[in-house]
Amino acid sequence: MPLVEHLRELRNRLAKGLLAIMAVTIVALVYSEELMTFLTQSVPKCGQGETSDGGNCAIVSFNTLMAPFSVTIQVSLTAGLVLASPVWLYQLWAFVAPGLHKTEKKYTYAFVGAAVPLFSAGAYLAYLILPISVKVLISLTPAGSANILSLGDVLDFTLRMVLVFGLAFELPLVLVMLNLTGVLSGRRMLRWWRGVIMGVFVFGAIITPTTDPIGMLALAGPITVLYFLAVGFSLLNDKRRERNNPDAELDDDEASALDLTPEAIGEIETVSASRAALPEQAGSESSGSRPAPKQLNGYDDIT
Repeated sequence: MPLVEHLRELRNRLAKGLLAIMAVTIVALVYSEELMTFLTQSVPKCGQGETSDGGNCAIVSFNTLMAPFSVTIQVSLTAGLVLASPVWLYQLWAFVAPGLHKTEKKYTYAFVGAAVPLFSAGAYLAYLILPISVKVLISLTPAGSANILSLGDVLDFTLRMVLVFGLAFELPLVLVMLNLTGVLSGRRMLRWWRGVIMGVFVFGAIITPTTDPIGMLALAGPITVLYFLAVGFSLLNDKRRERNNPDAELDDDEASALDLTPEAIGEIETVSASRAALPEQAGSESSGSRPAPKQLNGYDDIT
């Protein structure tokens, strides 16, 4: 296909994806109030006539004149991008798939089939942890102080938690894909388990927006379990690879391409016997054709 045709197809695919995002965004604008209520459920709001004193509750407000408009557009665009993801992801796949081999397509299907449930599980876990994390943070407010939170900050905090948990759940899947491509072995991952566990807990303490240990444990615990599941899968895959190819785990300097095709023994013996008989036949023929020496007066002709 010429370059112009590729560019034209890319333009059409992008146009279809953008139209899907715009359509879902328009629908989300209609239900933007319900979406903002859903995303801010983790904040313990103060009731009517109740004041925010200390860490009991918080008042969610708009701090600037343009805040209601900008937050509504932000929520609607985020909803359009997420809810229309099946459409624009399919358009992206339809553009890339014709250039992939059969094996690459198989790996891509497996990666997408596992990545979507893992990301959804991480996002759902983040949504469950959010109320606990918010209560822990609000409880640190000293007595006599009020918690007046910006709705934009609350939405940013919620989306950041969802993205962090969802992307962190993809780490074991990346390890499995590295093992399937032969870059990383299961034995090596198993030898790294102490450092990986320490790194996962440090990662959970740094990457989570909250400073409480609940968010860190909620993120590091499932990732550790998923890591050992990835190690188990990689070990089984290494055993399968060794059965199919004994030299699969060797380096290029250790393994060499040898011709192990068996040869027929009868043909080798026949060829060897025929080659051994050739000198004997040549010797017998030369001795039989040699003329007898001439004799002169009873003496051999030595000339």
